[in-house]
Amino acid sequence: MKPAKQTRQSYTYADYQQWPEGERWELIDGEAYAMSPAPTRTHQAVVVELVRQIANFLEGKPCQVFVAPFDVRLPERNEADDQIETVVQPDIVVVCDESKLDEKGCRGAPDWVIEVLSPSTACKDHVRKKSLYERHGVREYWLVHPTDHVLTRYRLEGKAFGPALIDETEGSTEVGGLPGLAIEWGFMTTDTD
Repeated sequence: MKPAKQTRQSYTYADYQQWPEGERWELIDGEAYAMSPAPTRTHQAVVVELVRQIANFLEGKPCQVFVAPFDVRLPERNEADDQIETVVQPDIVVVCDESKLDEKGCRGAPDWVIEVLSPSTACKDHVRKKSLYERHGVREYWLVHPTDHVLTRYRLEGKAFGPALIDETEGSTEVGGLPGLAIEWGFMTTDTD
């Protein structure tokens, strides 16, 4: 996901809302990034299965799961929505604080963000978004590598992410911020390659 050519130095959520509906964009610190074309079938299959497991677990609980396209606005201070310079669309987000939700999406850090990696976004997801989510206080950040069958997890420890936890996508993985939820990786077989 490469930055868009810019005719000005910085964009805000007010600008973002004026862009054509058929296009998908993200803003990170005022820099516009065009989203990749439609994800692959494998990417979609992984997202759907993860959302299914998470939604089943969250039924009757206060947390909610959302899937892209879903705007997550990350203000630096308490600026008005129109002035926010960071709006991202993670593959999957879980939000446990209902006051962060409105019809536009989420304002503030979700509790858990999952990105299913694609070759065109992997670097940005590993570097820029990791730093962004850490800075804004996302409690747990997962990067799922569908072709390599690897999971990289970060958990917030105080104000910073702890060391990366790297595992194979096999067996099950407990979710730190949602006690009792363990993602079962049996679906990550050669069928998703």
